Amino acid sequence: MGRHLSRLYLAAVALFLALPLVVVAGVSVNEKQSLTFPPEGFSLAWYAQIFVDSGWRSALINSVVLAMTAAALAVAIAFPLAWFLWRRIAPWANIFQVLGLAPFILPPVITALGMLTFWATLGFYGQAWTAVISHAIFFVTLPLVTLSLGFSSIDRSLVEAAATMGADDRIVLRTVVLPLILPYIVSGFAFAFVLSLNEYIVAYMTVGFTVETLPIKIFNALRYGYTPTMASVSIFFVVVAAVVFALIARFGDLPKLLGALSDGK
Repeated sequence: MGRHLSRLYLAAVALFLALPLVVVAGVSVNEKQSLTFPPEGFSLAWYAQIFVDSGWRSALINSVVLAMTAAALAVAIAFPLAWFLWRRIAPWANIFQVLGLAPFILPPVITALGMLTFWATLGFYGQAWTAVISHAIFFVTLPLVTLSLGFSSIDRSLVEAAATMGADDRIVLRTVVLPLILPYIVSGFAFAFVLSLNEYIVAYMTVGFTVETLPIKIFNALRYGYTPTMASVSIFFVVVAAVVFALIARFGDLPKLLGALSDGK
């Protein structure tokens, strides 16, 4: 009896959390240009609008380019930091890990205001590359966590064996370490990419008046009224995130990426 009540409760919670998404999905296929639910008719024209309309298409391209470059930079920052923390086991080394986690721990608006002040002081406010750096710093925590898990899963005897055979640090990194942590690099990139694609506050504070991403486009479009295109963009974000995380779960070791230890350890 208790098990059935527990499942019923979890199902009710899941339904409650999914209801807003169901409403948005219904609005996104509305045939008329109105935010009504249930939808009046059925049409996928609003999804096509994302790619056909020049404004929405430009915002989509800006978002994808920003997310990909920011995610790549975040991985490039996190990799040597995670490598250093794994190779140098010392209490003072944890300071670098705290520095890597700090941007994500702070409230987004505080981080965004800090980025705005920093770039405005240097005279670079509004440059597209400032949003890339800001997003990379803001989301560096994600690849840092996944890479740290990847390094911790490596059997150090493999590294010692390679060193015994005469391999230096660069050879060990290329032939032993990189193949073992490649799934963690990909997952860290994917997590940072998805969140950067959806991020609004930091992007708006750094380049909101010069570069329009999809989240910024949605908020700017609100000034001219509501259209189902906004709902279709929201569902598009959800679908992209679901596909990315499904691929990680399918081709990667998702429990290990979430911190679980293998072999019952």
